[in-house]
Amino acid sequence: MRRHRTATGILLTVGALLTGALSATAATAAAPAGPAPAPQAENAPSARTVTTAEQQGARAFWTAERMRAATPLDLELTPRALKKLTAPRPGKETTTVAPTAFPQPGGAWTGGGAVVKTSGRVFFTFQGRTASCSGNAVTSQNASTVITAGHCVKYQGSWHTNWVFVPAYDNGQAPYGQWTATKTLTTPQWEASEDINHDIGAAVVAPLNGQKLTAVTGAQGIQFNGGYNKPMYAFGFPAASPYDGSKLIHCSGNSSKDFLFSQDHSLACNMTGGSSGGPWFTGFSESTGTGLQVSVNSFGYTFLPNRMFGPYFGDVAKALYDKAQVS
Repeated sequence: MRRHRTATGILLTVGALLTGALSATAATAAAPAGPAPAPQAENAPSARTVTTAEQQGARAFWTAERMRAATPLDLELTPRALKKLTAPRPGKETTTVAPTAFPQPGGAWTGGGAVVKTSGRVFFTFQGRTASCSGNAVTSQNASTVITAGHCVKYQGSWHTNWVFVPAYDNGQAPYGQWTATKTLTTPQWEASEDINHDIGAAVVAPLNGQKLTAVTGAQGIQFNGGYNKPMYAFGFPAASPYDGSKLIHCSGNSSKDFLFSQDHSLACNMTGGSSGGPWFTGFSESTGTGLQVSVNSFGYTFLPNRMFGPYFGDVAKALYDKAQVS
């Protein structure tokens, strides 16, 4: 059964779910030395533990052919939406550009650096079909934490299955392996009402060939409560036209705060479905490909094409991260 929502909540959800598949006080640039504090009750994340049998099934499930065929998660309108909206027209296909192009509304990342290995595609099964998002490996106590969008782990009351993270995905190839989730998590606000302000998800992945994720891929720092209106770089693997999911795409520019219906960051960006969950960085170095992650690709308003929105990483996001990194 679908949950009814307030008018504002519906409109926010419509904006987010149609583009779908797009996803600071303290900074965590390195794994904390001691145990992470327990999240306060009102911010306690929701989580799903993946059984060993499910993990084994996911490893066998994702062939190169299935990865290439996976469709971006295009989420649906609610029946009580304020008005019928159609998906935004994607921007014109862009050519490969130098990484120093700033601002950049959307183009293939050619700069190399750490981001090539820490970011990747996320694959899962949703309502019986194969689907994709994006994600990023972050520094963590368990060296196994991936940050993505909330709708990339759970939607319409159901947790996604066959969930894997493929860093540095390359047109059906997994140069650093397929990392199967042992646990997926999201914020209580996304769990309860799909609140677009908290469309944030995380996954803890199992070791592969005796190694933990960030020992293989490296990790990006993560920052909370860092404020708005900053230069940002956004990355992802958009798979809806004009993109095809085969390349790491980036946008860059001066971000602002959404002046419409959410509390999200806003950035000029033409990434399409499949980029959801890809990381947004502040303090990003083009020479090293490193920065502090402060958001994820989440949604776009259909009446504002070529603009991406990402949730603010505040206390709720920190509680999610704290739980994931010790799971």
